[in-house]
Amino acid sequence: MTTTAKPVYTEKQYLGREWIPVTIRLVLAMICFAVYFFTDYENDRNADLLAVAGFGIIIISIVMGFLLHFRTRVQNKSILLDGLWTTRLVKIDLNSIVKAEQGDYSRYLFNNPVYNLHKKGTIRFYTAGNCAIYLTDRDGLVYIIGSQRPNELLQAIESEMNS
Repeated sequence: MTTTAKPVYTEKQYLGREWIPVTIRLVLAMICFAVYFFTDYENDRNADLLAVAGFGIIIISIVMGFLLHFRTRVQNKSILLDGLWTTRLVKIDLNSIVKAEQGDYSRYLFNNPVYNLHKKGTIRFYTAGNCAIYLTDRDGLVYIIGSQRPNELLQAIESEMNS
């Protein structure tokens, strides 16, 4: 049995790179700037807060584009998920997985990013996109791992399971 130190698959998912939340933040910033522009400046000095809020929203949006939510690695017959700052490393042993398939993450347009969310017999890992990998273990527990590249992730999982 050969163990490899190099991951077969690696994917990083960032919090601020999904287009729907970015669009919402930019629309909010544009509203702040528009109201600031059309406010009578001589009579209302509080309008400056709108400009500060608009710039704050844009700066937060830029910073969130570089915040790593979680990283997925497939190596040594396991999937390693490590997240942001205080989250613990989650290791899914592929020897206990009986079924791996690709599917839609959710039927909703808006989904909140989650890491290690236990809900109704599933454990969810999701940042962005609408595709996910469903892994079912021997006990019937389902792991739902959101991915930007689900075909590559599924191929890597199946190659590790079969090796």
